[in-house]
Amino acid sequence: MWRGLYTAGAGMITETKRTDTIANNLANANTTGFKRDETISAEFAPMLLKRINDGKDYNDVTSFKGFSVGSGAPTVGTLGLGSYVNEIATDHSQGGFQTTGNPLDLAISGDGYFAVQTPQGVRYTRDGNFYKSATGQIQTVNGQAVLDTQNQPIVIPADATSITVGAKGEIYAGNEQIAQLQFVQFGGDRRAVLKQGDSLYYPQEGAQPQAAAGEIYQGMLENSNTNVVSEMVNLINNYRIYEAGSKAVTTQDTLLDKSVNEVGRV
Repeated sequence: MWRGLYTAGAGMITETKRTDTIANNLANANTTGFKRDETISAEFAPMLLKRINDGKDYNDVTSFKGFSVGSGAPTVGTLGLGSYVNEIATDHSQGGFQTTGNPLDLAISGDGYFAVQTPQGVRYTRDGNFYKSATGQIQTVNGQAVLDTQNQPIVIPADATSITVGAKGEIYAGNEQIAQLQFVQFGGDRRAVLKQGDSLYYPQEGAQPQAAAGEIYQGMLENSNTNVVSEMVNLINNYRIYEAGSKAVTTQDTLLDKSVNEVGRV
């Protein structure tokens, strides 16, 4: 019965973390470039149970008409120990596009990230909602400088009348190229970059940036790939699983109460 409590409790903890992940997806349904997360659960390794305290002569309880299973404690079988969160995986599928007409709004189609400068070092993002600062720098909404291929901030000349961005990140002021966006990807491993928060990603140790295979669309933004209806369905289903675990805990607690207070008296 104690194991039943632990198994049900472990399942409830898993579903609580899954709920937190779904809630975060819903909260960022309108965040530019956001990629939804999914909770991947796994089962604890099952434990092999054997009967103990059967006395020194195991043949008394394991033999039948002269047949014995051996001199060790009889095997009962395996028992699952519940589930746990194995990974919070990010779904990197493409989000839809929204046309804004702002020349500094950039959307990525396919694989790729923009590089920005943060207090923690260079980080990567798919949020292309950029602005021109008072000093002419291209920055994110959080004031982080957008970087070129030399890890330097990109500055737009004060006399620039029009800004054009090419499919691979070429930036033109009029007919003159003034910078090249650092537009990179990290191979096919979806775990090469991990979420930091604020639509930023940081590379895993050993992950090296390379030229991105995707394309940049100017005057557009990539929407979140969160499907609100699907997330709400998942949330309802998650609630039902959590409720089932809660009832299992209540049942185990009732059985323990009867064992202690009623069977014990007999």
